[in-house]
Amino acid sequence: MQIHKYESRISGPLLDRIDIHLEVPALNYNEISSNEQTETSLQVKARVDAARTIQKKRFGDWPAVYCNSQMNSRQVEQFCKTDAASSALLEKSVDRLGLSARAYHRILKIARTIADMDGRESIGANHIAEAIQYRRLA
Repeated sequence: MQIHKYESRISGPLLDRIDIHLEVPALNYNEISSNEQTETSLQVKARVDAARTIQKKRFGDWPAVYCNSQMNSRQVEQFCKTDAASSALLEKSVDRLGLSARAYHRILKIARTIADMDGRESIGANHIAEAIQYRRLA
C-alpha cells in the first residue's frame, strides 16, 4: 500500500518520459543459492554488442542517431514496422491502458531493441508484448 501511495505521487507526464518501468522482486534463498547455469555477463555483453552493431548500421545515414532510443517519430515509422498481430496487440494495449502517444512510440523503440537483441530483423508480437510489460508502472 505504501509503495502504491508513493508511486501515485509521481506525475503521469514525468513517468511517461521514462522508457522502462520495471519492478525487480527480491530473490528467495533457493534462487540465491542455486547452482543453475544462467547467461553470463560476457554472453549478455556479446548480445548487447551485436544489437548495437545492428543499430549503428541501421542509422548510418543519420550521424546524430546511434541507437534506437534516439529515433524521432519519422524514424520510428520507418524502422519499427509491425505485422498485423503486433499492431493488434499494441492497439489493444494503448486502448486498455490509456497510453499516450509518447508511450506508444517508446514501446515501439523498446520492441525494436528487443528484436535487435533477439537478432530479428522484424518486430514480432512477442517483442511488443515484452516492451509493454516494461511500461507496467505507468
